[in-house]
Amino acid sequence: MAGDKAESSGDDKKNKIDTSSPYYIHPSDYPKQMQVNDALNDSNYGEWKQEMMNFLLAKNKMGFVDGTIKKPDAKSSLNFAWTRADAMIKGWITTAMEREIRTSVRYANTSSEIWRDLEERFEKEGAPRAYELKQTLNALWQGGASVSTYYTKLRTAWDELQTVLPNPRCTCEGCHCGIGKQLNEVKEKERSYEFLMGLDDDFSVVRTQILAMKPTPSLRTIYHLVAESEQQ
Repeated sequence: MAGDKAESSGDDKKNKIDTSSPYYIHPSDYPKQMQVNDALNDSNYGEWKQEMMNFLLAKNKMGFVDGTIKKPDAKSSLNFAWTRADAMIKGWITTAMEREIRTSVRYANTSSEIWRDLEERFEKEGAPRAYELKQTLNALWQGGASVSTYYTKLRTAWDELQTVLPNPRCTCEGCHCGIGKQLNEVKEKERSYEFLMGLDDDFSVVRTQILAMKPTPSLRTIYHLVAESEQQ
């Protein structure tokens, strides 16, 4: 009996999954957990995807949905752990959908199948949504709101636009060409100008002062300069 107990203890230790492993599931996790602010519908895929990705990255589970963590062979000791973790992820994703969309992915075998299906279905709407967001940004102005409220509206539109229309990435090995850095600098300047253009006339003086600065300050610095001017 003692030998059986010792052997059982050894097996448990052997099969125990480290908490840093993507296969690990916390005791408090369960499939029907709503992990995003709003359920996926026909018009919020960009925001939903970003929130879900952030959650899955925090849970160390993104590799299941993007396909980088492949299902182990049926004879592998990790096969059951993979299947269990993937089933949990499927539950998280499908719970965060409206009923009609959930029904359409009911028979998907893996979380990566669901993820690819959603991308194919909703990301093709990226161009029309990007156009709408560009229109929103062009028409957005402070209109008597606080600087913080105005900036938050801009930030929300910028973040979604980045999701549906991401910057092209350099593909050269090691990325020594600096294209990525240049693109980020251009995007930063565009956002700074959009922020300044939409300010009320009360900020015309500080706006002129900022535009005269060499080099042009970062967007974060510009925001703080305008916010300080508002307080004064």
